[in-house]
Amino acid sequence: MKDFLDIKLVNLDGSEVSLKEYLKGYTLLYFYPKDDTPGCTTEACSFRDINSEILALGVNIIGISKDSIKSHLKFKEKYKLNFELLSDPEHKLQEALGVWQEKSFMGRKYMGTQRMSFILDAKGKIIKKYEKVNPKTHAQEVLADLKLLLPK
Repeated sequence: MKDFLDIKLVNLDGSEVSLKEYLKGYTLLYFYPKDDTPGCTTEACSFRDINSEILALGVNIIGISKDSIKSHLKFKEKYKLNFELLSDPEHKLQEALGVWQEKSFMGRKYMGTQRMSFILDAKGKIIKKYEKVNPKTHAQEVLADLKLLLPK
């Protein structure tokens, strides 16, 4: 895997950033397919609702999709999301981490974002990977794991 920490993403100000700029402690990267769709909204709101508990553990949440900054801003405002959203419009980070995968819907195959998450330490090392997560229960699953994984 190439050094995914240097891959350029776009923040809500429209500036190019890399994940290295966000590593001040532990970080939860969660990838989701599309802003303001039922599963993605459920997952985002679940993280929003427990973000204070996650922050208290020293962990920052970053949600990432290929959606535009305009879409992210609307999504963040509409649901009062209290964590960072970054755009990966060319899905370079998603490809580097294996999140960009072949999917199928009604017999049609296409490439898209698989719902996955990663817990990173302060140096960007992946300490836990979640594949094919359930948007209804994932936030609580992550919180429980963080309480077990992180140093007291």
